[in-house]
Amino acid sequence: MAENYPDPPTDPPSLSATALQAKLDAGESVRLLDVRDRDEYEQWRLRGEAVTATQLPFTKFLQAKVTGEVDDIVSEVAGTGPITVVCGRGEASAFVAGLLTEHGVKAQNLSDGMQGWARLYEAREIPCDAATVLQYRRPSSGCLGYMVVSDGSAAVVDPLRVFTNRYVTDAADNNASLTYAIDTHVHADHVSGVRRLAQETDAEPILSERAVARGVDDVTALADDEPLQVGSATLKPRPLPGHTTGMTGFTIGDVLLAGDSVFLDSVARPDLEAGTDGARDLARDLHCTLTDRLAALPDETRIAPGHYSESTVPADDGTFIATLGTLRDRLTGFEMDREAFVEYICDDIPPRPANFERVIAINLGTETADDDTAFELELGPNNCAAAPSDAV
Repeated sequence: MAENYPDPPTDPPSLSATALQAKLDAGESVRLLDVRDRDEYEQWRLRGEAVTATQLPFTKFLQAKVTGEVDDIVSEVAGTGPITVVCGRGEASAFVAGLLTEHGVKAQNLSDGMQGWARLYEAREIPCDAATVLQYRRPSSGCLGYMVVSDGSAAVVDPLRVFTNRYVTDAADNNASLTYAIDTHVHADHVSGVRRLAQETDAEPILSERAVARGVDDVTALADDEPLQVGSATLKPRPLPGHTTGMTGFTIGDVLLAGDSVFLDSVARPDLEAGTDGARDLARDLHCTLTDRLAALPDETRIAPGHYSESTVPADDGTFIATLGTLRDRLTGFEMDREAFVEYICDDIPPRPANFERVIAINLGTETADDDTAFELELGPNNCAAAPSDAV
């Protein structure tokens, strides 16, 4: 049940999630005041090199209003400049931003709060001679997805269910019909949009045969040597197991849609499918992916990953993409022998994504969830990398 928050004493200025992301992309300093409870803040919060964040609970501001200590509490907010107030839905933060504004403090409310932040989804085009390729970015979780468009046909790779309407709209804006909805693997951090797109459009739902072997029975199983035709462009599957047994990337021209295999500053974690007991075997498979399977691709191949972290530096055009040669030089995993790599990856595995077991079950098709539940389940960081950074 939603809480009822008092109306702000004066209406504060509002900042949208889109405008906040534009500030972060531009490297502007952002001074945040998060008024959620400490456990919510620790689990999932806005981050970035330009962000100075302070957590003070909403109740503290209610007390300060009564006791007349608002000016004192403002001194506890780290940083300088205007204060952007954040909460879960933008309601408690509206009151606090209004209270600060009433006391002469330059403050603004992040409209719709962290839930609005989670609904921010942006797209940029990746240069590709073979087709139009859009890279989708969800800043709240670091998820990246893709749309390939060619001659009136479109395929979406790693779609998120919450953004189904966005893919349909973008295909139409590109004068294309959705032909395929593809997952590179069974995801653990977000609810897949493959089934929803298949229900609402003519898109064929696709997973690799190796992923389908985990028990998925309502999608088309794609063989490792079976290309997909999207207009005049060809999506060629590339087996890249290690994160999961079914992990499969796709090449389109000189671009590899790498899914959760290799990222721009780390490699994938190996424990989300088979748990800790099976992590070492999958880590060995991941090492083979890095040193053998990817060895078939030239250094000039451009890697378009499935995730990015808060420390990942985008290209000049704002996309998250780098050449394979750059990653071979940057990431230690390409240089290690197999058992040293296994120890390195498995020695300090980070916390697993929130609700990952339920999310996996939904993506396998063994459980269901309505849209509101699915959205709540995937809130938070993705945590699909082996470590915050695997870069040299």
